[in-house]
Amino acid sequence: MKKVVLASLLAVAGAVPSASLVYAQQASSGGIQMSQEEYAAYNKANTATTAADKAAAFEAYLKQYPNSAVKVDVLNQILFADSQVGDQAATLNAADRLLAIDPNNLRALTFEVFYRRADADKLTDPAAKQAALDAVAKYAQQGLSATKPKDMSDADFATLKSKTDPTFESAVADDDMAKKDNADAITVLKKEIDADTDDTTKPSPVLQDVYVLAQAYYTSTPPDYLNCAWYATRAAAFAPAASKTIIVPLATYCYKKYHGSADGYAAMQTAVQTSLDPPAGFTVTAAPKPEDLVANLVSTTPDLGVTVVSATDSQLVLEVSDDAVASKTPDFTVNLKEPLKTIPQPGDKITVDGTYDSYTASPLMITMSDGSIVAPKRTAPVHHPVHHTSGF
Repeated sequence: MKKVVLASLLAVAGAVPSASLVYAQQASSGGIQMSQEEYAAYNKANTATTAADKAAAFEAYLKQYPNSAVKVDVLNQILFADSQVGDQAATLNAADRLLAIDPNNLRALTFEVFYRRADADKLTDPAAKQAALDAVAKYAQQGLSATKPKDMSDADFATLKSKTDPTFESAVADDDMAKKDNADAITVLKKEIDADTDDTTKPSPVLQDVYVLAQAYYTSTPPDYLNCAWYATRAAAFAPAASKTIIVPLATYCYKKYHGSADGYAAMQTAVQTSLDPPAGFTVTAAPKPEDLVANLVSTTPDLGVTVVSATDSQLVLEVSDDAVASKTPDFTVNLKEPLKTIPQPGDKITVDGTYDSYTASPLMITMSDGSIVAPKRTAPVHHPVHHTSGF
């Protein structure tokens, strides 16, 4: 995936034709004022045949002519050449110098974001990592809000923005995720992938961010298991084989957490092939929530036979399940509809009735309202017939 990202960055660097040839022609015709010596140095750098030679020649040119009229273009050429060589330090140095005189330079901002984000993600100290990601996000926001240079056409600027915005949006989302601002991360990631749906059907940085979107849904509070399952399944559908081993477990886990089992998952795998987002009418039945199961159990169970743990005239704390009785741990609280006249004692066996109110899983406690103690049913006396014997 890193090779794909680097290839994308190089495409960004060359997305709009360089002005060097134009400047060289203008300089030779007198359009840009240069001495013969300066023009010779500029032309030597501009016609260098390798990236390393071009970078070195343009650096020498700027050292000799630091206030050149074409300084911005020269720094752009150095940036591109250093990035082709793969020299991160030199590329960032060129980007820094370029931004100092051209703060909206999208190519420079793209390399700043890419390399500095990679370095930030390697950090293990949480505070240092967050500070580094915040700095990256600042570059990214600067890129997203950059305005069109006056000497660039609307079409060229739109082309360049379409190539740089995904890098910026991905970095902002990365910073959001680190700060646990999943809601903003989801918003930014959705904007990124919706703007480039074609790249979500092939290995690309955008497809990688479809998986990040799934993670953002998964780590939300509470988790959104359905959207997690959908976007992870979409990412897995078009990811390289090596990446599927990482993505598929999240997809199936989220699906099972939402649905309760893997039944019907094949339908989702089919649907993601032709749709980035869940299409209208596509549904997955949610598994019953624990509290719903408890509510149904209580509502369909006759009067409960229970053991009293503690009691007041308005509330009973009880052991109901076999596990609760065995561990002597209460698992039901019954808030009474009317005050008791006679309060049961701990250990008493009673029968109660009431309405399900709420449930907590840890520690387990089911609360009922409008409760009452059910009086034991009286058994009708059995009348035996009297048999009279004759006196024979």
